[in-house]
Amino acid sequence: MSTALVALPKPRLRGVVHKWSFFAALGAGVALMLLAPHALARVAVGIYAFGLCALLGASALYHRGDWSARAGRWLRRLDHSMIFVLIAGTYTPIGLLALDGPMAQIVLVVVWVGAAAGIAFSLFWIDAPTWLVAVVYVILGWVLIAAFPAVLRALGPVGFGLIAAGGLLYTLGAVIYARQRPDPIPAVFGYHEVFHVLVVAAAALHYAAIAGFVVPSA
Repeated sequence: MSTALVALPKPRLRGVVHKWSFFAALGAGVALMLLAPHALARVAVGIYAFGLCALLGASALYHRGDWSARAGRWLRRLDHSMIFVLIAGTYTPIGLLALDGPMAQIVLVVVWVGAAAGIAFSLFWIDAPTWLVAVVYVILGWVLIAAFPAVLRALGPVGFGLIAAGGLLYTLGAVIYARQRPDPIPAVFGYHEVFHVLVVAAAALHYAAIAGFVVPSA
């Protein structure tokens, strides 16, 4: 495979949303860690913040650059893998700080084992059909629904509503990613940019939910 630089016909704004969101997430993550009331909360929030920043940073790096074919494939693997890291990272504060007992342990084990499998899937089948990739993301992302009663009790209606609304936005983004439409302005802001906007909006809702139980006065 040639390693010469290839000019990819991608929209001019490809990766811009995630580029600037990375810096916002970095600041928001540090702030939440500083406000965390104890060591376990700081660890849980740190894992979550790492997952969020890793996803946004890897996405911006991959989508903003003009890479060689070989480098592009490896960065695509990284980009797709970090989605699973974000999913598991988002579950971590919920499992460690909001839930308790066996349910917390089950949720954490299932989501992290699932994320590890998803990362392996991304690394070794980089050319998997887009629809299949989207389905895997959605299935792992909605694992929490199996613990619905416990999550509702732990987070309350507002926190649970924020988590559910974020999940719906992530799911809508996955559908748009799989269908590759709507594609409003292909040369500037296409379907992938719509997907990225929905990812950022969903992440913001989940950040608000996590801040709500990590820092009760938030």
